[in-house]
Amino acid sequence: MKNTDPEQQQQRSLYLEICSQNEEPHVPLHTSIVLFLLSYCECQYFKVLLVSTKPVSCHSLRSRLPTSLDVSSVAIEDLPPLVRSCRLPAVLDETGRYCRAGLAVVLRHIINETTEADPCRKDVLALLGFKKTCLKACAEVSQWTRLCELGIPCAVEEHLGNPNNQSLQLPPAILHLEKTLGEPVKVHNDDKIRRQKLRQERQKKSSESTKAQENPDSEVRPAQSPKACDGLELRTALAKLSVGVVPSSATRENSEIRKVKTTDLPPLEHVFAEGLYFTLTDVVLLPCIYQYLCSLQAHAASVLSQLPLLLRWYSRVQEVPGVVRAARACGMVLATARAPGSSPPAPADGAFPAGQVERKSPEETAPAPFIGGPRPTMTKLKENGIEAVFSPHPCPTWTLPWDSLPGAVNPTEGKMSDVRALRKRQQLNNLVAMVTDLARPGYTVVDFCSGGGHVGIVLAHALPDCQVILIENKEESLVKAKERSAELALANIGFIQANLDYFSGPFHIGVALHACGVATDMVVEHCIQAGAAFVVSPCCYGFIQNTIKFTFPRSKRFQEILSYKEHMVLCRFADQTAVQLPPERRLIGKQCMGLVDLDRSWAAVTHGYSVQVMTMEPESCSPKNNMLVGVAAVRTACE
Repeated sequence: MKNTDPEQQQQRSLYLEICSQNEEPHVPLHTSIVLFLLSYCECQYFKVLLVSTKPVSCHSLRSRLPTSLDVSSVAIEDLPPLVRSCRLPAVLDETGRYCRAGLAVVLRHIINETTEADPCRKDVLALLGFKKTCLKACAEVSQWTRLCELGIPCAVEEHLGNPNNQSLQLPPAILHLEKTLGEPVKVHNDDKIRRQKLRQERQKKSSESTKAQENPDSEVRPAQSPKACDGLELRTALAKLSVGVVPSSATRENSEIRKVKTTDLPPLEHVFAEGLYFTLTDVVLLPCIYQYLCSLQAHAASVLSQLPLLLRWYSRVQEVPGVVRAARACGMVLATARAPGSSPPAPADGAFPAGQVERKSPEETAPAPFIGGPRPTMTKLKENGIEAVFSPHPCPTWTLPWDSLPGAVNPTEGKMSDVRALRKRQQLNNLVAMVTDLARPGYTVVDFCSGGGHVGIVLAHALPDCQVILIENKEESLVKAKERSAELALANIGFIQANLDYFSGPFHIGVALHACGVATDMVVEHCIQAGAAFVVSPCCYGFIQNTIKFTFPRSKRFQEILSYKEHMVLCRFADQTAVQLPPERRLIGKQCMGLVDLDRSWAAVTHGYSVQVMTMEPESCSPKNNMLVGVAAVRTACE
């Protein structure tokens, strides 16, 4: 392993974190997962750079690194700016302008690069699951992605740090996975597979009955339950992974099988984490569960009896072609994990093991949405002296010189209608006016939830002395923004494909146009943590709900007056501002928008911010025409 100079980091580079424990290098689970996928895919299209906070000896890491990889080490101070602004793992393209960060984003990119280079690797493409959506939803909105990307790795890391602590031996995240593995599986076109299973079950029952009649004196062994043997589900799953598999002939089930109602068909059982097929989720889980089970066998083997479904999953994963080879290349020696003595039967209906209580996330424990109109809630606030108040717009007629701007700056490049393009330009006038007033030479401006880059590209063109970073989770949108930027030859712009939480760099101004639901609150929170100003236009108020990070109402004043249900009333009716609605109804919707954003602004005020809630001009530019502009009383330290 060699050290790498910054000048040599021009090819596609994959940055992985290496920690230090007791003066020895330690490979975090996120890094182990990425290395395992690289090994499984036999991917050699990245230059792997190991990043550590302090110099480490690489000799002890050799057994954990696939020999096929081009691996180097790099000091944190030598990281490219975009990579330094993100939590690892991260991939930087050859231009140094486009960075992908976060476990799920990086893993999906590795799969896409592998299959693009070798279209024959259907087994690798299958990792993305049905419609290529496996772990595509970001952790902020998907409980499943959050469990796999954050919950289980963090729980296992915590357990490994103190394996003798009994309270850490069965973490809630592991129990959640055990429960999931016991639930019935629903997959695309499962009706056909379930009818095949019914036919096989009937054939088996008929065969056993025939044998009993032919040998009445012989002892007939009871049939094994489906949970005790690997049946149709496992064969179907493994067949899909065969690269050269010959598709089976389309045979129609007999009429007796076809007449069976779908509700009467036998359910399919979990073979792998997401159901019937081996996916990226299993790749993420294997290094975590491998280390977890090894630790339990060494320190608390009796606990294994409470995880029968997880042990079965662990055994089945090892039957997938290439898994054992890839694991061995990463220093993982897979073996069958068994609980001492006889294992109890799998929990019925996916229940938790005895003595364990399911812990639900805030979304699951949140009360049901309140049903009713907004007037009682608005009246209650008014009686307590709270009404929607909008600050005057400081520059209502300000506009960009659209006619003289390059074509790629104009939102019409996004192939939208003329009417929509006009409204989009009006929206951009409002946000750009606020940002240009706040910006100073040398500032870093971050366009959160940037989409196709309408806001960020205009800002980069209008503020050549500032650095502009676009952050977006959807690759398709960000690639379009990058192409538009290249056409303009902008030198002050960078792109980060990541969930918002994976951006950790310093900045001075955060901006977001129509950040959906709690995304607005996430952007504001990110700006507050960085001490940065914010210019945000909220959207999709009806999608607001309590999450792990946020509870509503946000401000203490609103919390003293409204319950969560009552606040949700405001959020639901704040979405009723569409132009086709009656004027009176739109007015109520606008007032609800103002109250929800007033609550947000007061929450920011408690952090030392001065916040204005105003209406974009003209009001017709969007049904969601609110704009929050916040400035910290104490300027950020990065100025």
